[in-house]
Amino acid sequence: MDHLGSYDTKYEDARLKKKAGDPNKRAFTYFVLGGARFLYASSVRLLAMKVVTSMSPSAGVLALASADFELAEIGMGQTLTVKWRGKPVFIRRRSAEEIAIENAVPLSALRDPQDDSERVKNPEWIITLGICTHLGCVPVSNAGEYQGWFCPCHGSHYDTSGRIRKGPAPLNLEVPPYNFLTDTSIRIG
Repeated sequence: MDHLGSYDTKYEDARLKKKAGDPNKRAFTYFVLGGARFLYASSVRLLAMKVVTSMSPSAGVLALASADFELAEIGMGQTLTVKWRGKPVFIRRRSAEEIAIENAVPLSALRDPQDDSERVKNPEWIITLGICTHLGCVPVSNAGEYQGWFCPCHGSHYDTSGRIRKGPAPLNLEVPPYNFLTDTSIRIG
């Protein structure tokens, strides 16, 4: 019997025999802690990979950075519409008559004065983005008062050099960066 009159002495025995850890449970503890560390490291790796991959451009964007197009099948006075970086691009083969008409236009008659020779690398070919500079609609080819492009959204008229001639558009159609690879092929971008 202890000083309180209790016959239970197991508490005192357990307190005196207390050890730092039970050797039978040590392997289980190591397994649980190791698993938690593995999950933590895997989560950090996954987060780092997501951050790195979100900063690099996708394969689709890299594929559209530049695009090659064949010009041999485009007839005189015809326009081919292609896609580059998700935007329409107009490739027009101009006749000698169209080139002469565009070179004869005085710069004072243009809202966005730009000479035809500044917009082309080869006078026979005009390459422009097919997006109206007013509100971003796609103009119709071989239409309008100047037989270039006509924007049906608000009535902008472009000539065969892609210059704004009439309507609300403030600027000429944009000329994308391009180079002639051969006489019959170009690379846009």
